[in-house]
Amino acid sequence: MIFTVIINLLEWLIIIISLLISIAYLTLIERKVLGILQRRKGPTVVGILGLLQPFADGLKLVVKEGILPNMSSSFLFLISPIIFFFLSFLIWSLIPINYNFVYADINLSIIYILAITSLSVYGIIISGWSSNSKYSFLGSLRSSSQMISYEVSIGFILLPLAIFTSSFSLIDWINHQDFIYFFIPFHPLLGLLILSNLAETNRPPFDLPEAESELVAGYTTEFSSIGFVLFFIAEYGNIIFLSLLTSIIFFPNVISFAFFMFLFIWVRVALPRYRFDQLLRLGWKVLLPLSLAFLSLYSSYFIWAQYFFIN
Repeated sequence: MIFTVIINLLEWLIIIISLLISIAYLTLIERKVLGILQRRKGPTVVGILGLLQPFADGLKLVVKEGILPNMSSSFLFLISPIIFFFLSFLIWSLIPINYNFVYADINLSIIYILAITSLSVYGIIISGWSSNSKYSFLGSLRSSSQMISYEVSIGFILLPLAIFTSSFSLIDWINHQDFIYFFIPFHPLLGLLILSNLAETNRPPFDLPEAESELVAGYTTEFSSIGFVLFFIAEYGNIIFLSLLTSIIFFPNVISFAFFMFLFIWVRVALPRYRFDQLLRLGWKVLLPLSLAFLSLYSSYFIWAQYFFIN
């Protein structure tokens, strides 16, 4: 029994360390790609070709002074980044390592992922409210309304795939792509999912909760040191997770995963920031009706095809 517990802890430790290293080098890759696209050099000083820059940045953030605002709700202020960080790592156990193995194989893995990502809103809301800062509070309100708006669309975008496979398991979705990728019959849903992923992770052009020109740094304004690091790691961890999830759903291969990661970075350079009213209008009046329309279209086709082949 003790040996099994130790093995499980070691497995989780390997997963967490691997993910932390991936997040660290994602920040370096992002800065290098941004430098190339903007005709400048990225980090080059710390280590060969700047390869040690992520560790220098992490060390700088960790050793900074941790500040607790006088008028803040101390317990909630300290616990909110931990909640956000914990929830962002909790969903990684459902990602298949290969075609036949996943650390936690459950039949409702898609529902579980949507539920956990929805709970992440609480970490952001608590951080903004407990800071007792108007900038943090407005940033948390923006983020919560933004995440809720686009999570509804993500649910409707994934439903046609669940109907097609008669399952909510990621393993089943991968096995159904042995002969044809889901991208071919479901390519309209891919575009909607990419837009929803950008809004879900508060990335440009939908980075309204952290609009430096308006809200300083949004819900992380009052955080420093470890608190800010936990938010930062969780945000970039979510970028990797959603890129990997999108790749698994539509193109289960490494090339597509790299492409979706690059897309997150390229959009940051290419597109200007939306206004907040434009963001919500896009979510409720464009993406949601489109996702419902495609859900109705695909559902009708599946029902017709089943009736046609049976008769």
